[in-house]
Amino acid sequence: MKKLKLDDLNRTDVASFKKQPKLPIVVVLDNVRSMHNVGSIFRTSDAFSIEEILLCGITAQPPHREIEKAALGATKSVDWRHFTSTKEAVEFLKANNYRILAIEQASGSTMLNLFEPQEDGKFALIFGNEVEGVSDEVMNIVDDCVEIPQFGTKHSFNISISAGIVLWDVVSKLMLRAK
Repeated sequence: MKKLKLDDLNRTDVASFKKQPKLPIVVVLDNVRSMHNVGSIFRTSDAFSIEEILLCGITAQPPHREIEKAALGATKSVDWRHFTSTKEAVEFLKANNYRILAIEQASGSTMLNLFEPQEDGKFALIFGNEVEGVSDEVMNIVDDCVEIPQFGTKHSFNISISAGIVLWDVVSKLMLRAK
């Protein structure tokens, strides 16, 4: 077995990436404080070719050196926009026929392993603040809530880890299903 070099990966350039079809997934960051988390989520969103990231409230916006440390240029490849509030972003997404899913621990949530995305649907995945999670105001207007099963003592993932887990799960269910 031989580890692949960067030249072996057939990576696309930013201009080609911008033109390629994207998965109908929007990531919504609800008042995320850490610029490293924001950068990591940009990088993960690039890897899975998601449609867009909505940066809401106090969530930092590119260009910023601290975001770029983790994003490694993904702020140039992944489309993004800022909304003053997450509620405003959700209202925009609902008006554009997205199914709004909070990624949160909540009563009545669907465990991620049981969540089945519709192949023809458009999804918005909301990831909350590192301390407070998805705001109560937003939880009151989402269509559903998806929870990552956890078995340890903390019952808490870093937001960038949560985004990686959820995006991989949804992308694998949409793109890698046996047809």
